[in-house]
Amino acid sequence: MKTVLAALLISMSAGHACLAATRLVEPKLRLESQAKGAAPRVALTFDACSGKTDARILSTLIENRIPATIFVTARWLKRNAATMAIFKAHPDLFEIENHGAMHVPAVDRPVSIYGIAAAGSAQAVAAEVAGGAGAIEAEGLQPHWFRGATAKYTLSSIGQIRQMGFRVAGYSVNGDGGSLLAAGAAQKRFASAKDGDVIIAHINQPAHAAGDGVVKGILDLKTKGYTFVRLEEATEDGSDDTTN
Repeated sequence: MKTVLAALLISMSAGHACLAATRLVEPKLRLESQAKGAAPRVALTFDACSGKTDARILSTLIENRIPATIFVTARWLKRNAATMAIFKAHPDLFEIENHGAMHVPAVDRPVSIYGIAAAGSAQAVAAEVAGGAGAIEAEGLQPHWFRGATAKYTLSSIGQIRQMGFRVAGYSVNGDGGSLLAAGAAQKRFASAKDGDVIIAHINQPAHAAGDGVVKGILDLKTKGYTFVRLEEATEDGSDDTTN
């Protein structure tokens, strides 16, 4: 009886481990806390998935000398060479990181996330990550972070991406709801940011109302005395073994 019970417990444990490895996670990322009395600090991160460039956001960052980390896909780069030239002309402001080749969720099992088919296998995850990195390297830059489409992963795909040499960029404040929020709602999301938050928004949807709220939210934080850093300039703490 004891042998049967032990075998059952082992089987259940293995099953739970398998489920844990295949469940989807949406990692969190925060900056390490500042010393007491220091100005609050946040990291602005923007995804450039496909489409065009939101000049409202880009001009605000440049005119106000606000640094940001931009996650670009290879397919966005093909259509936005002029914007990439602007990014490269301001290396003190913009850190360019990997958002994948074709904006495919970097999940190693066949699922649909927000209506987008995931990569579906380890080989396809590798192609998505490597393809995005290659496009950035062709611009003479070296990416160190990866953020996949939908920002969801399995623990196994996170491990695979880490083995490829990238930290995985989660976030702690969703600033624009995938660029689908109304302007006022996006502005409120930015207003909720606290010291150490990593904010995600989008810089590729110039026709969406959310961009106006993102701009106002950024300027509100500046007025409140917040400082802004790129991910490469800060020490970070990510969940789900994404950074350590």
